[in-house]
Amino acid sequence: MTIQEPAVDLSQPRPDEKRRFPVFSKRHTTTATVLALLAWTVAVFDYGLFGTLLPAMQQEFGWSAPEAYAINTWIAVGTAIVCFGIGPVIDRLGRRKGMMTTIGGTAVVSGLTALIPTGIPFLSNAMLVVIRSFGGLGFSEQAVNATYMNEVYQVTEVADKRKRPGFHYSFIQGGWPLGFLLASALALAFLPSLGWRALYLMATIPAAVIVWVIARKLKETPQFELHHKLTELEKSGKTADAHSLAHAYGVEHSSAAPLKRIWEPHLRRNTFVFSLAWIVNFFGITIFSVLGSSVLKNAKGVELSDAFWMLIVINLLAYFGYVFHGWLGDKIGRKRTIIGGWILSGISFSIMLSPIATSPFMIILTYGAGLFFLVGPYAAIQYFMAECYPVSCRATGTAFIGAMSQPGTILGGAIFTAIAAGAGTGTAALWVGALGTLVSGLLMIAAKPPAEALMEDHPHDVA
Repeated sequence: MTIQEPAVDLSQPRPDEKRRFPVFSKRHTTTATVLALLAWTVAVFDYGLFGTLLPAMQQEFGWSAPEAYAINTWIAVGTAIVCFGIGPVIDRLGRRKGMMTTIGGTAVVSGLTALIPTGIPFLSNAMLVVIRSFGGLGFSEQAVNATYMNEVYQVTEVADKRKRPGFHYSFIQGGWPLGFLLASALALAFLPSLGWRALYLMATIPAAVIVWVIARKLKETPQFELHHKLTELEKSGKTADAHSLAHAYGVEHSSAAPLKRIWEPHLRRNTFVFSLAWIVNFFGITIFSVLGSSVLKNAKGVELSDAFWMLIVINLLAYFGYVFHGWLGDKIGRKRTIIGGWILSGISFSIMLSPIATSPFMIILTYGAGLFFLVGPYAAIQYFMAECYPVSCRATGTAFIGAMSQPGTILGGAIFTAIAAGAGTGTAALWVGALGTLVSGLLMIAAKPPAEALMEDHPHDVA
């Protein structure tokens, strides 16, 4: 059987017939897990390169520090536009094609970034903003992963992955610090000799290879195969047949557009809460994860080469943050895990920015703890969000909320830039990044358990 063939019985059911989704084999589950991790790591590698290389690019483009932060903010505006549009596309294309689209876009963006000329002030800056805005395709890859792996772990034959999906998904979401670690390590090794353009070319190659492998090896989920068939029946005017087929599998069918569905009464509370939490949390992500080298250099006086070394160690610690929070989310609940992690992160970054942290050991310890509790809960929240929406709008919901990171980047970046210009990077990082991270944890208290969406998920109901 080829990967394009339906993995689910899509024939018209008999009255009151009950069907089960076919299993995802251990081999297909392992392939999906490995490819999802590699795709996300490479997407983050490209996304993280801009923040990591910003000091070097700042020198070549002739920007001041506030101008560099402003460029980053304008890129976030364009990224938001791309991110908002990708979710509904994925709900129509499918998880597999969605992953090919996002990681393929990353390859193109990385290559084009390396070709941007300098020395033409307005044109060079405008080209950089437009091209890097399409980095939103790579950033949206995490929404595809969360949607895809949520569905795979529901129907996999691997019992432990059905029982502890958050823990196993955490290894995939951990591609965020791995991508930043890769960016920092390669910058340390090659930036002095090859320059920043060569690093973007390096990011192009693995992304292109992964697209090719996904096209050959990745299997679509049976949930999406069913959803695609229901959509075809609806478009053909066979609404009764669509509802009959959906009923046989115990899932919900709606003719409403996915973007409209996430604002329906039983879903909109989480849409609001998650969106606000992501906006404020990305104050911290922007400052401490994306602009980490700039914060260490400008707020703590760390040399750029030393900052790269520190970020390698810090991001390695952060990877284990994903594993820890994924495990903890399965144990005590994803909501509690997210709240506690983000509050502790805000406190850790506040200590790092205070006069207490002066030695390299203290800076790495407090920065590492902050990033551990800042990015680690995304292993829980990505999976939690996917659990909050039915299959018909699952990718739209997770991608829409993920896109709210960009208004957070824009607003946080603008406030950070304004405060940094007057009071310095350290003060701006404290009142925007550390405080924003803490507030995001408090906002998550208002999240509502996703009972409605969970009603149609059958983690053990597989053939």
